[in-house]
Amino acid sequence: MITLRHRLVLTASSAVFLLTAALVTAYAQQPLRPDPERGFAFGDTDLDGKLSLNEFRELIQYGPRFKNAAAKKMPLAPEPVFRRLDANQDGFLTIQEYRRIAQLRPGGPGAGGFGPFAKKGFGPFATGEMPAKAAVPEDSPSAKAGGPLTAEQAKFFESKIRPVLASQCAKCHSSSAEKVKGGLLVDTREGLRKGGDTGPAVVPGNPGESLLVTAIRYEDESLKMPPKEKLPDAVVADFEAWVKMGAPDPRGGKGASPAGARQADLEKGRKFWAFQPPKAAQPPKVLNASWPKTDVDRFLLAALEAKGLRPVADADRHTLIRRASFDLIGLPPTPEEVEAFVADRSDDAFAKVVDRLLASPRFGERWGRHWLDVARFAESSGKANMLYPQAWRYRDWVIAAFNTDMPYDQFVRAQVAGDLLPAETDHGRAENAIATGFLAIGSKTHNTQNRMQFVLDLADEQIDVTSQAFLGLTIACARCHDHKFDPIAQRDYYALSGIFQSTQTCYGTLPGMVQNINPSPLIELPPSANEPSAVPKLTPGLKATLEEQLAALVKGRDAMAPEDRFTMKGIQTNARLAILRFRLASFRPDGTPRTYAMGVRERFEPVDSPLYTRGELEQPGELVPRGLVPAVGRDGGTTIARGSGRRELANWLAARDNPLTARVLVNRVWLHLFGRGLVPTPDNFGVAGQPPSHPELLDTLAVSFMDKKWSVKSLVRRLVLSRAYQLGSSHDTHNIEVDPDNTLVWRMSKKRLEAEAIRDAVLTVSGELVVEPPVGSAVAKAGEGFAGPFRAFNQDGQDLHRAVYLTVVRDQVPDTLAVFDFADPSLVTGERATTSGPSQALFLMNNAFVIRHAEAAAERLRASTGNDEARIKTAYLRFLSREPTTAEAAGAHAFLDKFTPPGKSGDDRDRAAWAAFCQALYAGAEFRYVD
Repeated sequence: MITLRHRLVLTASSAVFLLTAALVTAYAQQPLRPDPERGFAFGDTDLDGKLSLNEFRELIQYGPRFKNAAAKKMPLAPEPVFRRLDANQDGFLTIQEYRRIAQLRPGGPGAGGFGPFAKKGFGPFATGEMPAKAAVPEDSPSAKAGGPLTAEQAKFFESKIRPVLASQCAKCHSSSAEKVKGGLLVDTREGLRKGGDTGPAVVPGNPGESLLVTAIRYEDESLKMPPKEKLPDAVVADFEAWVKMGAPDPRGGKGASPAGARQADLEKGRKFWAFQPPKAAQPPKVLNASWPKTDVDRFLLAALEAKGLRPVADADRHTLIRRASFDLIGLPPTPEEVEAFVADRSDDAFAKVVDRLLASPRFGERWGRHWLDVARFAESSGKANMLYPQAWRYRDWVIAAFNTDMPYDQFVRAQVAGDLLPAETDHGRAENAIATGFLAIGSKTHNTQNRMQFVLDLADEQIDVTSQAFLGLTIACARCHDHKFDPIAQRDYYALSGIFQSTQTCYGTLPGMVQNINPSPLIELPPSANEPSAVPKLTPGLKATLEEQLAALVKGRDAMAPEDRFTMKGIQTNARLAILRFRLASFRPDGTPRTYAMGVRERFEPVDSPLYTRGELEQPGELVPRGLVPAVGRDGGTTIARGSGRRELANWLAARDNPLTARVLVNRVWLHLFGRGLVPTPDNFGVAGQPPSHPELLDTLAVSFMDKKWSVKSLVRRLVLSRAYQLGSSHDTHNIEVDPDNTLVWRMSKKRLEAEAIRDAVLTVSGELVVEPPVGSAVAKAGEGFAGPFRAFNQDGQDLHRAVYLTVVRDQVPDTLAVFDFADPSLVTGERATTSGPSQALFLMNNAFVIRHAEAAAERLRASTGNDEARIKTAYLRFLSREPTTAEAAGAHAFLDKFTPPGKSGDDRDRAAWAAFCQALYAGAEFRYVD
């Protein structure tokens, strides 16, 4: 049996392979630097975190030394190399042991190599990567510059260099200067290394690339320092000699900017409201003391009365239960639920409805989808668009977290550092690992040729989602320069970048695939965790078939001439081998599928990131210690002593004294219930965002949220039971004139249902919604590969589960979601756009999905007991959660009587009439809006 996963590669078009050949040719012409981690990931086909001898044999064949030896019919045996690397002689290579391969190269470091990452490489490993920790070779003078200076070096600096810097440069380029020119500081060691606006002033060991030397040589007409007169040749020679010896400098300090000015800017920035800790306020007194039901109402009413406004009348019961049902579970209430609530005249009737909805497993599906918008959830990478078959586990984890009312501070910690949190069982450890999928599911450019560029872009994407999702800040704006609005320095950005660069992101994708230059392993979950699998058990027959295919491919590959392995045929063979090996390795010996997850884990060695001038990879400056953002919270300036720092980051984000985390979540909940956030820019609480309309209410809710153990359900219940939430949506001329945007909440604003709610309502009314959640997704069943074939699949016609379970492939969102403003899965989306266009009406009138379910809804009505009058009433209750007016009922009767489609009579005419009637209800504005 050939699965979709096989078809993705085995039936790829010749155009794809022509592109592959072009890519390989281009890559093979580029000089490489060693990348052991990528080579290790490429060879680790069973994803167990180590290399067996067989895996090492397969990996090593791509190395130029082995390829050249084979071409000369003098093949080299990999076994001796393997034994030399296998330090503990356990028959496997760890990444630490594998890194030693560089030491085995003839002639020492840089003289050649054994693996596919040495010199000119094959396909995925052709990259001009730069090392993460240094911009120059480890054996250069700069590597020693940070160590103790010799007496001779110190004397040279103090007698030859420091006096010139102080007398000729300090006036314009020191922390005491009235205005620092060009961003350059020369009064500290790190100031010189970092440089100014044009890049590092000193590159230790290399005078030719040191801008300071260029400037004092007067070689560049646009760069002459000092500007008035050239220094004597002897002084220039001293600086050249100093740089050649590694620019030894005994001075301390970071030199990023004048310390006093930086601290002053930071203190000034901290005075902004969002960086101040929230404080609960006493509910204000109001004139109409009989109106409020809760303290929330008192805050809102006081603001209304201050403007001379008053709230409109309460919503009727039909409207209220429909509103609450869609807001809390994303589905319309049943006719029985509507009639029961309307008949219940007890004081706690609405509270009972709310509690029932909060306890429903559909609550997590509704509110989990809100968070998936923020987490930019998708099951492919976008751009090169590789599939992510394990992304669904994170989706299900989010839904379960909302259903179990996981405390939000725990929810935050788990997504940032779940793998570092304690757990009592393997199941708990597996769930914590799955939670970190938050950091792994983002959009990626898998065909980025420069590995270091890929690493920096990945860290940037993780900084962006983490800061916007939890803090409502755009910290990623500081990648190229200090933040233009908020008190966040470029240095703060790279302190965070070091945390994520010290983290291994495990997203999967197979090495050797076309355009997948940057694969990674996945996290294997322990069998005892009992995590579900989206794929069935591998039968002995299928296993034998796959093994036969694999053996045939290996035999064919081994029979190829060495030069043929880089042709289209060779690349196609390697792609097939990658697919089959992974497929077989994905099952245990008994055929039980292994369970994997996307997520993150610690790298073997943490790194600090250089501060890249203007964010450019070619301009690394000083190393910035891993740390947090000083502007946010008491511990914002904490540096990281051990590990990546994700544990410290997670604790800082979820700390009670973090001024933003609780506020941001409270605002997100308010937005989804009232249609507009107290802060109208839910993903930006910074200076460039908009201020809160009710700051005291926001702070009071944030403090209460934390006091109630960060319970999201308690917060939702509190807001829904307020009188403000239960207001009608009627018009008031005076209120409209004073507050046209309803900022002060004098009524409930009408809301267009989200795409998922519209689709799920269509299925609910037709009676075809599959309520039980699926295991996995279409992508999970297809497996690794490209997303292209999914364009041919009509999920809406095949999958009747709730929309939250539909496969989300970047750039291929299903029509039923895309036409109604589904969130862009590559971006953090706290608030979706709400547009109104002809395509939406045309979709509801002409789309086959809508027509099919209108027919199903009609058959369901015709099968119900009673006459047409009873069926019309049932239809209105199912579609709109209310009974028809007298005029509507009469109009429905007239339509059903007069509807005469050509060529139909009798029962067929009756069926067509009811189907057309149901489609008209689907297409009406009232169906897709809630009051």
